[in-house]
Amino acid sequence: MANAWPSTSSWLAASLRAASKPTTDPVPRSTHVTDLPESAQVVVIGGGVVGASVLYHLTKAGWNDVVLLERRELTAGSTWHAAGGMHTINGDPNVAALQRYTVQLYEDLERESDVSCGLHLTGEVMLADDEDRMDWLRMAHARGRYLGMQTELISVAEAAEKIPFLVEEHFVGALWDPVGGHVDPSGVTNAYATAARMAGAQVHRNTWAHDVVQRPDGLWDVVTERGTVTCEHFVNCGGLWAREVGRMCGIELPILAMEHMYLLTEELPEIQPWLDATGGHGIGAIDFGGEIYTRAEAGGLLLGTYEQACRPWSVRETPWDFGAQLLTPDLERIAPSLAVGFEHFPIYADAGIRQVINGPFTFASDGNPLIGPIRGQPGHWVACGVMAGLSQGGGVGLAMANWMTSGDPGFDVWGMDVARYGDWTTPSYTRAKVMENYSRRFSISFPNEELPAGRPLHTSSIHDRLTDANAVWGSSYGLEQALWYQRQGADPLEDVTFHRSNAFEVVAEEVHAVRTGVGLIETTGFAKHEFTGTGARTLLNRVLANRIPAPGRMALAPMLDEHGHLIGDFTVATLADPTDGTETFLVFGSGAAEGYHERWFRARVASHLKTDGAPVTYRPLGHELAGLSLAGPAARDVLAAVAGSSAAGADVSGDAFAFRDIRRMDLDMVPAIVGRITFTGDLGYECWVPASLQQRLFDLLMEAGESHGIHLFGLRALDSMRFDKGFGAWASEFRPIYT
Repeated sequence: MANAWPSTSSWLAASLRAASKPTTDPVPRSTHVTDLPESAQVVVIGGGVVGASVLYHLTKAGWNDVVLLERRELTAGSTWHAAGGMHTINGDPNVAALQRYTVQLYEDLERESDVSCGLHLTGEVMLADDEDRMDWLRMAHARGRYLGMQTELISVAEAAEKIPFLVEEHFVGALWDPVGGHVDPSGVTNAYATAARMAGAQVHRNTWAHDVVQRPDGLWDVVTERGTVTCEHFVNCGGLWAREVGRMCGIELPILAMEHMYLLTEELPEIQPWLDATGGHGIGAIDFGGEIYTRAEAGGLLLGTYEQACRPWSVRETPWDFGAQLLTPDLERIAPSLAVGFEHFPIYADAGIRQVINGPFTFASDGNPLIGPIRGQPGHWVACGVMAGLSQGGGVGLAMANWMTSGDPGFDVWGMDVARYGDWTTPSYTRAKVMENYSRRFSISFPNEELPAGRPLHTSSIHDRLTDANAVWGSSYGLEQALWYQRQGADPLEDVTFHRSNAFEVVAEEVHAVRTGVGLIETTGFAKHEFTGTGARTLLNRVLANRIPAPGRMALAPMLDEHGHLIGDFTVATLADPTDGTETFLVFGSGAAEGYHERWFRARVASHLKTDGAPVTYRPLGHELAGLSLAGPAARDVLAAVAGSSAAGADVSGDAFAFRDIRRMDLDMVPAIVGRITFTGDLGYECWVPASLQQRLFDLLMEAGESHGIHLFGLRALDSMRFDKGFGAWASEFRPIYT
């Protein structure tokens, strides 16, 4: 047989010949409106599957004055060369729910648009080659059942009945997803666009949006070579060019394009009987150990991989003249995965190569999409980094349309929200994380795993001291945080597992030390938001679902959106300025949600200033305010030792400094803000100081606590203790779908 694959050199040469053939634009020429409107309610920039889905879903939500601008032809970026696979399984159950919606939408979309999506609901088998992966599949199955998905755990023998050319000895079990399959990417995109046009939307091809400018009145001018469209909202669905569109507005989106390859074989005699036995479709498979996916395609097979030796594409800037083009294949990079694939699926070893597809598509730093409004820029929305556009595009479009028209995405989209990233995501950081994520696409993500790329980035002033104490580090919102402290002499590493790790007994010791004596934890990773001005109390009383405390006091305060959904859980503190009595409010919350809440606060402040006029100044404090927290029965004794040594000699007795009191006090030479509260539920104090003074305060507290057996503890112990007390945490127990 020609172009067989027994050696690297033969199939590499064949593939290069196939890929060197001229590439023509496969996108059908759709009709479009000739005249560019001067204004619209929404302009969608980008005509890939995501942009077309957003346009379609906006019309379904009742917004018809919507315009899509495409630089060239629909799909002429990443969409046209996608393999078209789709499935409902995802490590994030909320993303899985959106994927299920996407897959279920296609039949209705075909009927509505009268355009074929090339839908093949073949089902898909996800194969586990070891017990860790089987644990992951069990977890995914449990989450899927909770969401109403009809997944099924099956044996290797049952998997072999569905995929007869796999070798059973390489696997330990599998998960069956009956609604997996594949679609025609161009068909799906044109179906969205056609249905949207039928509802009144406009689609303009060959219309390059080369600038976006916000006007003084808050509207946006989208500038093209054919004219300018003024709009209330614009959505960056730029795909390969989403970075460039973001830069037009002064933001750097954490996305990067990666080269991705898949292979198409020649026709194989074994395939037709398999197609006949499975309704003409075959069945898709994902081999996690081999890092490959495969399915039937045109009488042969399709095989793709997410290789370890991955390669970014156009790291600094995507060329505007790039179109429906393929990249030069480099099969040497994927040879290790192919070798495993040949072993697990021997049918490939003698198959001839028909074509090699190598094309770029974009990843966000963690592999999830970036969607939602941009903080500080009302009317600027993004929906990009959707690397699994045929699985997720429908759900992304629905969430965006809900969000834009009603203020609520209608789903828990925390894992996709663009606000999960801050300004610390530089291009170098993004490149490191995207390459890490791509190479781990089929790797297990353990619940206690901390990935190393792009770290350390931000560190506090006591990072070296905690490292010397054998801290095991994690990272949240760009900041290194101590998770637990390994015993001296042992490597500060945690075994990744779905079960109890080597941290369990050590964390138990940390908990015991706090409950029976005194512990110290760094809290710099908490988010800190500052509000000042005569209108600040009025604003916070409107925004937070609790009474704002009197000066010198603290209160727990949830935050709700207009629909009553829980979107934040805070501790709010009222400080009185020592000179003029002006109130300053500190709002403490989840560090991971700092950008998410900053966006909300900025929008509420802007609305307040338009209606009330009483001045309010809002400022996220980030890492400029550092924190240390004492907790445990002996916490007061340690605090008293440093507070009493100052010239003021602060009284921290129970009567003088009650639960939820907060005040400014000198801790020896260090001016601090101290609140009597802890997240552990014990007697304790949170001490907040300028970052430049944190190291000095740390040394003071450790010295004062030595006689009390003070023990450093980390976030693992904190989680354990707050669970004991029934304290929930944002993005863990509290999510935006709760009321």
